[in-house]
Amino acid sequence: MNIDRRTLFSAGLGAGATLVATSAASAGPRRFGSSADWGLEPDSGTDQTAALQAAIDESSARKTPLALSAGTYRAGEIVLRPGTRIVGAAGLTILEFAGGPIFIRGENAPGAGLEDLAIDGAMLALDPDRTGGLLSLVACEALTLRNIDVRRSLLDGVSLERCSGRVAECSISAVSQTGVRSLDARGLEIFNNKITDCANNGIQVWRSEPGEDATIVSGNRIERIAARAGGSGENGNGISVFRAGGVLVTGNRIADCAYSAVRANAASDVQMVANSCARLGEVALYAEFGFEGALIASNLVDTAASGITVTNFNEGGRLAVVQGNLVRNLFMREEEPEDKRGVGISIEADSLVTGNTIEGAPAAGIVIGWGKYMRDCAVTQNLIRNSRTGILVTSDPDSGACLIANNLISGVTDGAIRAMRLGQLIGPELAGQDASGARIRLFGNFSA
Repeated sequence: MNIDRRTLFSAGLGAGATLVATSAASAGPRRFGSSADWGLEPDSGTDQTAALQAAIDESSARKTPLALSAGTYRAGEIVLRPGTRIVGAAGLTILEFAGGPIFIRGENAPGAGLEDLAIDGAMLALDPDRTGGLLSLVACEALTLRNIDVRRSLLDGVSLERCSGRVAECSISAVSQTGVRSLDARGLEIFNNKITDCANNGIQVWRSEPGEDATIVSGNRIERIAARAGGSGENGNGISVFRAGGVLVTGNRIADCAYSAVRANAASDVQMVANSCARLGEVALYAEFGFEGALIASNLVDTAASGITVTNFNEGGRLAVVQGNLVRNLFMREEEPEDKRGVGISIEADSLVTGNTIEGAPAAGIVIGWGKYMRDCAVTQNLIRNSRTGILVTSDPDSGACLIANNLISGVTDGAIRAMRLGQLIGPELAGQDASGARIRLFGNFSA
């Protein structure tokens, strides 16, 4: 038989068709997972709770992601199962709360994940005795929340308890409590999220009892955090760390908070590194009460009532390094009769303050100790400019040792280095002299 070009081309088509047919036959039954497969009707305005729950249950059993097409799905209580994966069309798929005591919850659901969705609470009431937030997950290992938009919640936005995994690249806004709340984490990462307009805190990393937590909070943008529930600092913070040890807070941009950018209470071995903080109503970076170990380094603070405070030696708060920070544009809280602040950096026990730059502190650049609560502090190689007083050190005879050396202090109006008694200046100017005493040693300081 003569084989010409047309014969060869026809043979090739036939072989290709055979291969396609064979491939289709071997593929098995059609893979379920899309909205239409489960009878879900986006933008219908009807309650989709039963259909959505059935889709979640079946897709989880099949170990198949549930893919939701663009549109709004109104639903009430939804339960995530082990391995549940719900994926939407980014920015276009919305799960809207239709009312009830709970919206989306998961308990003992390892591997649960939500991606590319909006979760809208519609400002409808939730039952605080039954859920912590609009999205509430308990004892979920290896969870993934990525690129989800959580908004309009009358409780927390995302509530996590005894969870591990990651919350990443999410947007959380307009919530009546906290944007992301974690309790008793088991290895959690919270990174690259945008959290705005929260009534009490942006991110909470808390524990029921003091212990190692090791959550990493990095690269988040947190803005406009109020303190509507009141209190003396438990609310109004960009990032709140309580009793949680070994937490790393780094590379975050935090602005316009009623109290602190980062507030660590009874949180040992906390690190606050390379955060950018602006317009804070109280202390920008705070390590307080019963902690041991705080590293506060390479942060920028612009506009706050105080820059950095490491305090409460009376409660066991001790051991800190405050290094390489830039603190500027501090202010006095005139509405507070007894706690006006206006201090760049303050420390109390077993602490090193070195290489910091402080400009514009209306009370003092650096405050060392308070009454008898001062022990083993070294303040060296700092630059303090345009402040009322450069460095204040407690004069209490029962306080401990302090070294003040090689600091440059410029443009102060009420003394470069002064002793004080509970904030009140006493005694002569100490800068410019090398002095040795039972408690305090000074040398190499320069006042310009």
